[in-house]
Amino acid sequence: MFKKLNIAVIFGGKSGEHEVSLVSATSIIKNLDKKKYKVIPIGIAKTGLPRRNSDEVEVKAGEWFTGPDILNKFKNGLKDRKGLKKIIIDPVGKIQFVRSLTSTGSQTSTRRIDVAFPILHGTFGEDGTIQGLFEIMNIPYVGAGVLGSAIGMDKIVQKKILRQEKLPVVNFLEYSLQQAQAIFPERSVSEVEGSKIQNIVRRIGFPCFVKPANLGSSVGISKARNLKELKIALHLAKKYDNKIIIEEAVPNTREFECAVLGNAKPRASAPGEVIASNEFYDYDAKYVDGKSKTVIPAPIPKKLEEKIKNLTIKSYKAINCEGMARVDFLYDSKAGRLYINELNTIPGFTQISMYPKLWIHSGLKYSKLLGKLIGLAMERHKNKQKVSRTFKPSKKWYK
Repeated sequence: MFKKLNIAVIFGGKSGEHEVSLVSATSIIKNLDKKKYKVIPIGIAKTGLPRRNSDEVEVKAGEWFTGPDILNKFKNGLKDRKGLKKIIIDPVGKIQFVRSLTSTGSQTSTRRIDVAFPILHGTFGEDGTIQGLFEIMNIPYVGAGVLGSAIGMDKIVQKKILRQEKLPVVNFLEYSLQQAQAIFPERSVSEVEGSKIQNIVRRIGFPCFVKPANLGSSVGISKARNLKELKIALHLAKKYDNKIIIEEAVPNTREFECAVLGNAKPRASAPGEVIASNEFYDYDAKYVDGKSKTVIPAPIPKKLEEKIKNLTIKSYKAINCEGMARVDFLYDSKAGRLYINELNTIPGFTQISMYPKLWIHSGLKYSKLLGKLIGLAMERHKNKQKVSRTFKPSKKWYK
């Protein structure tokens, strides 16, 4: 008899992209083949919530939960906690369900995770941290490994590696939180002078983009046209990270996105074009106003399409990606210059997200795409098991 695989779909998390994760997880759970997989939906709390009565669970930020209708409970801010089960992680690839969370005690049961499917956009999910946990648990997981995830999350490190590999990226400057504060201390812009400001103007110029180094979904990103807007942008970005990147704006911009699938032999989809409803593709334009448009495939010459696909694969390999990624491009339509904007190792999986839509256009249905990703996770895990983890010294010197 065919045994279904236990797929732990993990969503939420302590990130500015928490809400996006919930919508992505909804689409994934809906489209997973229920004939092949048994879904274990797991939500990670964003913030703490006190216990309101003796029969209700207390919620702490970062705790893992499951239970009936868990996704809707998370979407409603865990106002309804009835049936909520706390999860305890076992280091040998199991999860322990705490069935009763009352003052009278608790009952537990365990279940093996066959494959983890993290759909945690941003910090503590896309940055290699949870991937490290899965490595310790020795379970297969969808998406890039620890290194690829960490590089993919850090826009500064990512761009340095791409530049070292002679792949096209825009000019950028990096600042720590302390450096950013030194550029614009708590005083009016008219009083701010010095070499650091002049360095930004000389190297990057206006307009420019200011971003937190470690976040996605355009959270904390601003376009600055002058010193006053630069100050506001820096103060916004530092709310979300202690590293900030300032990038040169690409004129006459068209935005393209390309999806990648695979481990050692990745393949790229046809590129798509994003036509943002706002001045740039910010959070509202992506998710809120519903006015942005995507064109699949992108209406571009074959030569440009092939260049995008080629750079997609090269950048994917350069940062040690596996499983999946979406690569975003900026194109100066007048000068004909193409730049890699960034790689996203856990791209959006909402109904409007480009990653699944690009593969659907390329002939891979949503459910088949999810199956491919699970298969790639198991393939990589199987190959890792062949690597020796032990070494026997010639003498027992450590006694």
